[in-house]
Amino acid sequence: MKLQEVIRRPVVTEKAVDKKEGERTLCFEVAAGANKVQIRAAVENIFKVKVESVRTSNNVGKQRRRGRFSGFRSDWKKAYVKLKTGQKVPEYGEI
Repeated sequence: MKLQEVIRRPVVTEKAVDKKEGERTLCFEVAAGANKVQIRAAVENIFKVKVESVRTSNNVGKQRRRGRFSGFRSDWKKAYVKLKTGQKVPEYGEI
């Protein structure tokens, strides 16, 4: 898996923005098959920062309805990447 395929998109929610500003932790949606080593390498390569730790969680897709039709959203994986002390927290548009 290429490094550009590991990180899908940044997660920009209230919780993610608070973690980014307060705890130097970035939040990304990542490929389902990516492991912590691949996520660390991708973030360090793309954003040119040093990573302290990586935490991941698998999110199960919710059931959604549109009138009489129902289905499920896709399952997805989220990664919280904490940067080392002294590293500048990048803005997502700076890539």
